[in-house]
Amino acid sequence: MAVQSKPVQKLTPFGAALAGALGGCFSTAVVYPLDVAKTRIQATRKGKGKENLSMLAVLLRIYKSEGLSGLYRGFGATMLNTFSMQYAYFFFYSFVRNHYITRLTRKLPAGSKLPPLSTAAELLLGAVAGALAQIFTIPVAVIATRQQVGRADGSSRNDDSFFAVAREIIAEEGVTGLWLGIKPGLVLTVNPAITYGVFERVKSLVLLAQAKAASGNKLSPLLSFAIGAVSKTLATVVTYPYIMAKVRIQARSADVEDGQDVKPLEPHHAHTQHVGAIRILSRVLKKEGFAGWYQVSSYDLLEVFILTNRDYQGMQAQITKAVISQALLFMSKEQFEHWALEIMIMAARISTR
Repeated sequence: MAVQSKPVQKLTPFGAALAGALGGCFSTAVVYPLDVAKTRIQATRKGKGKENLSMLAVLLRIYKSEGLSGLYRGFGATMLNTFSMQYAYFFFYSFVRNHYITRLTRKLPAGSKLPPLSTAAELLLGAVAGALAQIFTIPVAVIATRQQVGRADGSSRNDDSFFAVAREIIAEEGVTGLWLGIKPGLVLTVNPAITYGVFERVKSLVLLAQAKAASGNKLSPLLSFAIGAVSKTLATVVTYPYIMAKVRIQARSADVEDGQDVKPLEPHHAHTQHVGAIRILSRVLKKEGFAGWYQVSSYDLLEVFILTNRDYQGMQAQITKAVISQALLFMSKEQFEHWALEIMIMAARISTR
């Protein structure tokens, strides 16, 4: 007989980080081929035919030219990046949030109940956690992006392993090259902040409505999936231009577009500088208009609003991958929290023997 009367044990920041990291790896692994296609699309300038950059076309092109292994290029580095990024984000988010709540509680009169955090507070806490996580984990993200996209000049590598790509980046850029894209990366901390802020706000409203209707005090997996999908879609639409700029910086395709002579394993910026995110966005705006920031045409934008089924390239790829991955993470979050708690209890028992 299942025992359900035991009080629920609260996860420590380390436990919350482990649960988030495991969930993040699971959700990323499920949609990984979409992640490879999405990165290739974002690193590419708008071509002559928009159909050439649709998600399905890119997936088929990779499969035909590189086989099944091409759809999983950089898988190890991406899993390491996902685990480290999610672990760092959830650890810092849990730590910062708990510390903030503790400070607020101390200021309340004895016996008073702390009201739910405002949306602004949730967004700020998420942004702080995201910034801290970015600083520590972006080198792995740079390596994973280079593995997925390949060399900027189109040549192939003899060794595409994690450490070989890292050595190549250091040879070309110096150690600081491992932090390429850190500036747009810090700006993009608003992405998870918006995602989790909106999710927590909508979740609290739904739970409040359920409590009034006496229909339970927990979100169903399907409802968690739906709220997570909406939250991530909103965050992706808001931040997509910077996501595209960051990928082009890390893949060095922006340098090629700028006319720089990019050669593998050779220092290339003795007399030149990397193109910044603002410059990339300004150039795209001048050449392709506002729609170019989302790698779509004007006709595509109309199709987004009337919900037809054509491809809107970069933004569609980003939303497809990000929304499915994030929704899966939210849907399985409680299960991974349960497993993380069991892992920590098991580790504590082993350490006391």
